[in-house]
Parts: sequence; C-alpha cells; structure tokens
Amino acid sequence: MGLLSDPTSALVVTTSLVSFLSGFGLGIYALRGSIVSPELAAERHGNLNDPVESEESDIDEEQTLLDHAPNWSNGVDADRKQGLRQGAGAASSSGLKPGVKIDTNEECKLVLVVRTDLGMNKGKMAAQASHATLACYKTLLRAAQTSPQSSEAQLLRQWDRRGQAKVAVQIKGEDELLELMGRARSLGVTAEVITDAGRTQIAAGSRTVLGVGPAPKSLVDQITGHLKLL
Repeated sequence: MGLLSDPTSALVVTTSLVSFLSGFGLGIYALRGSIVSPELAAERHGNLNDPVESEESDIDEEQTLLDHAPNWSNGVDADRKQGLRQGAGAASSSGLKPGVKIDTNEECKLVLVVRTDLGMNKGKMAAQASHATLACYKTLLRAAQTSPQSSEAQLLRQWDRRGQAKVAVQIKGEDELLELMGRARSLGVTAEVITDAGRTQIAAGSRTVLGVGPAPKSLVDQITGHLKLL
C-alpha cells in the first residue's frame, strides 16, 4: 500500500501542503503591501498627508542643489551675489581672536540657529542648515589655508577629529538672529547668516539660518547655550 492510502498520512500531507501554499501566498501579498497592519496603515496615511510637507518641497529639493548651494570655486562674492550670505554690515569672522589659546582636549562644535517663524518645512530647514554648515566651513578653511599653524587650522583639525559635531537650535525672529551673529563675531567665532533666494516657500532675502562655529564648546555655549533644540 502507498503512503497516501493511510488516512492519517494523507491528512498530514494535505495539511502540510495547504499550510505551505497559504503561507507562501500570504508572504507574497505582504511583500506587495496588500496586507498591512492598522498601525502601519495609519503611519503610511500620515506620511502621505503630512501638513508640514507640501508638494513645493519636491521642487525645493531639486532647486536647492542647483540654485542655492554656496559656490565653492568662486568664493564669498559669488555666494553673496546669489543671496547665500549676509554680512549685515560686519566683516565675516574667521576664527578666534589673536592670542586666544585652544584647549586641545575640548570638543569643538558648530551650532545651526534656525528661524522657525518663517514657515519653512523640514526639507527647507535642512537645506538652509546645510548651506550654513558649508559657509562656515569655507570661511574657516580659507583662513586655515593661509597658515597651517593658525588657530583656524587647529579648530578645523580638532572639529574633524572629534566627529564634526553639529547642533540645531531654534529662534523666532531676525533681530535676535543678527544679535547672535554680532555676539559671535565679537568673540572671534566664525558666524555666517544664510539668506534665501526666494525661489520657493519664503520671500527673497529672508535670513533663514545662522551658523556659529566650529569653535570650542565652552565658547559657542556663551552665544547659543540658552536656545532650545530644534
């Protein structure tokens, strides 16, 4: 007699086959997204209908790289021409005041002060913060290239070795943003304000983000330590 002639064996084989086919089918449907838990479905719905992100953000992500990024080869003049830097009547600061010694054991950091009163969505804030990071780095790098043993060069090396720490904080107005920039430059700390070209979301010339540093943590905290995290 064959194996399947035994009713018990036939039942076991049939059950196993049905279980295999059912599991295989469920797996295929799950991979295709046909079977989704209520929690995952709610999260997906929320992402598709997030009021913070608009259709404009997709346009902004493409144009940011092409139209807003600081011009590495042409330097400060090109950046300002494109509305990416704002001197606010003061010269750019490129490092610590002469005679100020750096503790080689102290962490250096860059703080990005982001305005939250402009209505920028998350993608726009991230793009503007990236511009500020690059602007501060370029300012410090130009001074460091002049003298490899300068405080600016030491700051860059120390910041790089310790993970290039960056902290994003929030602020709600332009006046306070410019006040912080003035305070930073009075201490000899690199400070760059980014202005928007006005192609998406906000008005042209809006000052969006202030970059402070990289500089020793104790010094940067004197300028931005009171601000809330973004």
